[in-house]
Formats: sequence, C-alpha cells, structure tokens
Amino acid sequence: MTLIHSPEALASKLKAGSAAIVPTDTLPALAVRPENASLLWELKQRPREKPVILMAATPETLLECLGIPVQTAWQEMADRYWPGALTLVLPAKGTWLEQLNPGGQSLGLRLPAAPAALELMRHSGPLATTSANRSGEPACLDHEEARACFPEVPQLGPVPWPVPTGQGSTVIQWLPSGEWKLLRAGAVMPAELGENA
Repeated sequence: MTLIHSPEALASKLKAGSAAIVPTDTLPALAVRPENASLLWELKQRPREKPVILMAATPETLLECLGIPVQTAWQEMADRYWPGALTLVLPAKGTWLEQLNPGGQSLGLRLPAAPAALELMRHSGPLATTSANRSGEPACLDHEEARACFPEVPQLGPVPWPVPTGQGSTVIQWLPSGEWKLLRAGAVMPAELGENA
C-alpha cells in the first residue's frame, strides 16, 4: 500500500487512471476519476447496475454535472446540508450520468464534510466514489481496514484519519411528483422529507 501525503500527487495518480482510498465524514471511500468508474465495479466486485456516487469540492461543481437546469428545491437542500452526510439522487443527462449510472436516469451527488477529501478534489476534479469494501461485505471503518481490503490502492495521508461517523450517508431521491423520497436512512435526517421519511 502506498500512502501519499500530497493531495496534488494523489490527484495526478487519479488523473492517470489510478483508484485511491480517501477519508470522508462517514466511511472511507474508494474513488476514481469518473471516466474510470468501471474500475470501481471491478475492484469492489460489484454489479454494474448499482450506480456509484459523484463527489466534488463545491456544490456548484456537483450540480453542474447533472446536465440539466437545477431546481430550487435541489439547491435549497444542497445549501442546507452540504458539506455533510446527505446524498441527493437527482435527474441527470449526459456523460456524467452515462459513466456513473449506465442506463439510468439519475445521479447521486454528495459533498463530504472531510477537509482532506475536499482538498484532494480541488486538484483532481469530481470523483466517482463508493464505500471502500468488497460488494456484500461490511464497510471498512478506517484506513487500516481499507488497506487490508485493497492493499494495491494508494491512500491519502496522513493517517490515521479523523474518526468518521461509521454510518453511511442518508440517501434521498427527487421524484417526478416534485417531492423527496428516502432511499436509505443514514447520519442525517432532513426535515424536508415529511411523510416520505
């Protein structure tokens, strides 16, 4: 396992096609540049019909990746809960969607409250991400468990990382009916869900 202390150096590896393991506020993440998202499914031994999440350093960058006009309700949710443990699943079109959710119509977006990850993404650009574990196995909770699972994948140093919550992000989806639906309960619970929680 290679530990890389420089965000710029790890960003260069990502741009060259490598995967990386990075800290987030919830769980360690396995990350690649979006054009290399197929590597995530391969490393995790994960079915390709399971989409991966797009993370970026700013809300503006993430919402621009949707490829469609941003609705007020989406912007308000992002403004209130990002950075943080909330993944928004929103309608999308274009290349980003095709890379992260092939054949799908929505894209999962999250801005993690993890300074090291945000600094990395300022250099790497948006990253396709998923929890750092093999598909069907428990999530890795720290850099040591992630290293044991993916010994060949470089990690962002220094370690140990700040202790994450150990709980996945809450995932909510915007429905065509114009309301939010809870897909997975996690570290936060938006009041805006109302009866759909």
